[in-house]
Amino acid sequence: MGQSARIWVDADACPKALREIILKAAKRVAVKAIFVANHNLGIPITSYSSFVQVSSGFDVADDYIAEQISAGELLISNDIPLADQAITAGALVINMRGEELTKANIKSRLNLRDFMDTMRSSGVQTGGPPPLSQRDRANFANALDRFLARL
Repeated sequence: MGQSARIWVDADACPKALREIILKAAKRVAVKAIFVANHNLGIPITSYSSFVQVSSGFDVADDYIAEQISAGELLISNDIPLADQAITAGALVINMRGEELTKANIKSRLNLRDFMDTMRSSGVQTGGPPPLSQRDRANFANALDRFLARL
């Protein structure tokens, strides 16, 4: 990540606890965190954080981020297709549990996502991911710190 690098947050599904971790980290290393969502999240507007509210609609926030993100920047998102677009653009990606998504693992994640979509559309109840645990939050904070240390 270069001097003007930014952190992009797919904020519609980002828990408040993680938003707070991101805000503290952005302030600590003086890097801009841009939260994008289709509803107001009460993100403070400062020299290191901003909020972009997009219109409601399927993938509107994802499309906005995909158009704006640049190589070397960081995306925080659980959205696999968005992560794939960001990786293709040269961005770094971690999900909300602190797992790094890369060229090496994104295709298998896309395949699994598509398989689960097919299962759900055929009526199979797949359930969602478990809620974030304290360990998940710690893993996320550690992963974010590792990326920011590359500055």
